[in-house]
Amino acid sequence: MSILRIANKDARRLWLWTNGLADTPTGPLDVMALIRSLGFVQIDTIRNVTRAHHHILWSRNQNYREKMLWPLLGRDRLIFEHFTHDASLIPMETLPMWQRQFRRLGAKVANSDWYRSGMARGEIQRIRDRIDAEGALSTHAFDTKIEGKREMWARPPHKKALDQMWYTGDLATCYRENFVKFYNLGDRVFPDHLRNGPDEAAQANWLCDQALDRLSIGTVGEVQRFWGATDAGEAKFWAARRDLIPVEVVGADRLARQTWAVADIADRLHSAPQPTTRLRILNPFDPAIRDRARLERLFGFDYRNEMFVPAAKRRWGYYVYPLLEGDRFVGRIELRADRAAEWMRVVGFWPEPGVKWPAARFDRLDSELTRFARLAGIEQVEWATSKAV
Repeated sequence: MSILRIANKDARRLWLWTNGLADTPTGPLDVMALIRSLGFVQIDTIRNVTRAHHHILWSRNQNYREKMLWPLLGRDRLIFEHFTHDASLIPMETLPMWQRQFRRLGAKVANSDWYRSGMARGEIQRIRDRIDAEGALSTHAFDTKIEGKREMWARPPHKKALDQMWYTGDLATCYRENFVKFYNLGDRVFPDHLRNGPDEAAQANWLCDQALDRLSIGTVGEVQRFWGATDAGEAKFWAARRDLIPVEVVGADRLARQTWAVADIADRLHSAPQPTTRLRILNPFDPAIRDRARLERLFGFDYRNEMFVPAAKRRWGYYVYPLLEGDRFVGRIELRADRAAEWMRVVGFWPEPGVKWPAARFDRLDSELTRFARLAGIEQVEWATSKAV
């Protein structure tokens, strides 16, 4: 039986459709349906126009507004917050399959010198006792200080203690207020009927199955990295025991590489529409571009996040957004905003090599900038850099 060969253009089309980026981002909005389709939504502390989690959801339906997300966590308990490859919001029905991640990360922090340098076990228990007695508390309710050099990732001892209990699931994010996390006992946040799952092997298999479903096509490594909740050995064990479909995928470099696909790959290729021609501003943490190696392989787009790169060593800028049009990336743009003063500025613009930028393409970009600014309650959009290509 011959192996299905997927042309690069079809692989791009499939990937954008799988990520909810194929259709024009309008129409009826179901925020939970978006989160479930993605598997989870990464959250991030940096607000550059808007925070990453809001931008990711808005990119898939521009009727989304920032006030729509957090009630799903604090009021409705339809999502919970924990760590995938990074801090993320995850559908609550995933919780039975997440018990292994509580145990994995709990063991990891217990053996970490960085966390062990925080508070003694008795002091950690006292923090838990306060939450037990007083209810949800944020890190601001405690007053331990950072000792020694104040490095980028330094945390006061009480924050390390809260994180340790949060990783294990003993504490959970009860709600967020102005993005400040409030911790409560996991028993008060997580529904009782979802606190137990199958054995760890079954959980790992389920996570790998769900990862491939949201990738459509992927290597074992990409499956393992999707949630960040299994190790390489577990992913290989899963792959050896699943009836996976081998396919060849042609990359942007015209080389074909063998990988794995979901069982209904032929149907997905048939169903996936051509992506909208609307020009989109994607967030640096968008799941469609999170795996930079996959992004470059499929689209030939070399993208790196340079927020933590010293300014003098950056190729582009601090917070740079990829620009997607149809099934190709046509450039990147750096934006700054002052929500209180109600302005957003383009401070950097880099077209992709070989991509022409006639007036019509700039018009499409300006229209998307206006829509994006509106998400943040901003009306004034300015170009503080040249549009010359």
